[in-house]
Amino acid sequence: MRLAVHINSLKGEYMDDNLEILKQGEAFLEGHFLLSSGRHSGGYFQCAKLLRFPALAEKVLSTVTAQVKHLPITKVCGPAMGGVIVSYELARQLGTESIFTEREYGKMQLRRGFYVGKGDKILIAEDVITTGKSTMETVRVLEALGAEVIGAACIADRRASDCTFTLPVYAALKLNIDSYAPDDCPICKEGKRKLEKPGSRDLPVTR
Repeated sequence: MRLAVHINSLKGEYMDDNLEILKQGEAFLEGHFLLSSGRHSGGYFQCAKLLRFPALAEKVLSTVTAQVKHLPITKVCGPAMGGVIVSYELARQLGTESIFTEREYGKMQLRRGFYVGKGDKILIAEDVITTGKSTMETVRVLEALGAEVIGAACIADRRASDCTFTLPVYAALKLNIDSYAPDDCPICKEGKRKLEKPGSRDLPVTR
């Protein structure tokens, strides 16, 4: 089965450079993967393999910094685990504070003495945005504490065209990679590739 991957070339030449950096660092994988959204896909971003090299992370994320540096950001917040290092690096480049949310008993929370409140304008930082589920969990936590979320930043934006995610998204890379409901996955039906779960969220692998 051929993997459906399309680069959004309208965003600029830097995206081609960033994709090449991810491929060289083995951060873009092809196979049969269970995404954190519960959907299946033939392509997966293992951004931890990019983030192990600080110089490469700095280079790729500098293209995101260039897109958001005009925003009145007071803090950058990354959902754990994938957003933690991304949040740190973006905050370092922007000269602001980095915090993160994490799940406790399955619920996203702001812990460890981190504080947000009225007047805070927060940029969410993710490694990959597919459906925006973890991002919106974090948005709800921060808004309940009085903060304003003004956008989401990520290394890879792989939202489908019908995704209803409403925040502005600032990405180092925009790719359209097909994903499927488990019962409608052509890779499962083909039966040649074992389903893998490379992410950190606790999801059952049933195929």
